[in-house]
Amino acid sequence: MNVLIRSLILKRFRSIPSDGVEFDNPTFLVGRNGSGKSNFVDAFAFLAEAMVSPLQAVFDKRGGISAVRNRTSGKSYPPNLGLGVTFGQLNGEIRSGRYAFEIRAVPNYGFEVTREQCSIQIKDGVQYWFDREKKRFKSNIRGLEPAIDAASLSLPVVGGEARLAPILRNLATMRVYSIEPSKLREMQDPDSGISLRPDGSNATSVLQEIARQAPDDVQRINEILASIVPNTKRVRTMKHGKKLSLEFTQEWGANKRLNFEAYNMSDGTLRALGLLAAVFQRPTPSLIVIEEPEATIHPGALGAVLDLLRHASRKMQILVTTHSPEVLDAKWIQDGHLRIVSWQEGATRVSPVSDATRQALQGHLMGAGELLRSNALNAPPLFHDVANPQQNLLFEDLA
Repeated sequence: MNVLIRSLILKRFRSIPSDGVEFDNPTFLVGRNGSGKSNFVDAFAFLAEAMVSPLQAVFDKRGGISAVRNRTSGKSYPPNLGLGVTFGQLNGEIRSGRYAFEIRAVPNYGFEVTREQCSIQIKDGVQYWFDREKKRFKSNIRGLEPAIDAASLSLPVVGGEARLAPILRNLATMRVYSIEPSKLREMQDPDSGISLRPDGSNATSVLQEIARQAPDDVQRINEILASIVPNTKRVRTMKHGKKLSLEFTQEWGANKRLNFEAYNMSDGTLRALGLLAAVFQRPTPSLIVIEEPEATIHPGALGAVLDLLRHASRKMQILVTTHSPEVLDAKWIQDGHLRIVSWQEGATRVSPVSDATRQALQGHLMGAGELLRSNALNAPPLFHDVANPQQNLLFEDLA
């Protein structure tokens, strides 16, 4: 499976003081409630929103910069917060890429971008880049001279340049989902349907758009939904004046069919449909994060959900947060697919599995689900492994 995003680097972001995390595809982020899984995956949502919205709006949605930056230093104005992403192959020409920025808090709840850097390396080894430090902008791309706003990122401005466009596009199309069945149960306002909202509250429009762009996918959605929710043969969008709703068709015996509105359906059915809409939406996201897919879905149906996510990883990158052994019972899940999220000494830590856990998995002594049930799916001890210091660096030296 192609790994689009190889690693995520975080500096003083929410409950994470500093971390560099590498990914497989799919990757399962396993941790107890309160360990910081949602804080970690919010970095993907933050990055995506920052590519299409003003930074001020992105911070305000989260309660301001003071609510986003990590405060373990105890100072009134903690050190700068930063996020960085390293990419694998982006297309047939670009074999790797990198993007990072750092933001400093200023008095009166303000902030400024102190540094921002983007680079790509094409197949012949040539590198194209820009490097911004406050209001100084340098690049080896001729004609790239944007106006600089201290409180705005530069990539959304210059990302129309052909060589940088794949970085902007892949960041902007990352999605994080925590499907809320109550939102799918309600009547919904129509929209373009080109992007499923994080809670699934426009699933009706998304299903309409899938039917318009890829009718074969509608049949596939119905087939997968039937494997998760027995007797369910079809789901479709219904119009009610200016509103849209979901209608489910179930079948018993010989041609005995009944139609049900979404408000008659279980939370598990609606959550499963939300996951299907996330996977099949058009255009396809570069990466999706699914938070706790096990919630309200019967353990016996989780195998079909996991098959769906594994199949989806062929066309996009998949991250899953979970604390469920049943999710990890799939035989194909290996140690490389797992990252352990733990709360240690007042901070969130995201790590590969411990050596003992890796040996148990590689030796087929126990599966990941069995290890989690036995409380033996562990991260290495704090400071046990000295990480490569380069993997946590936001910025690199550019010629």
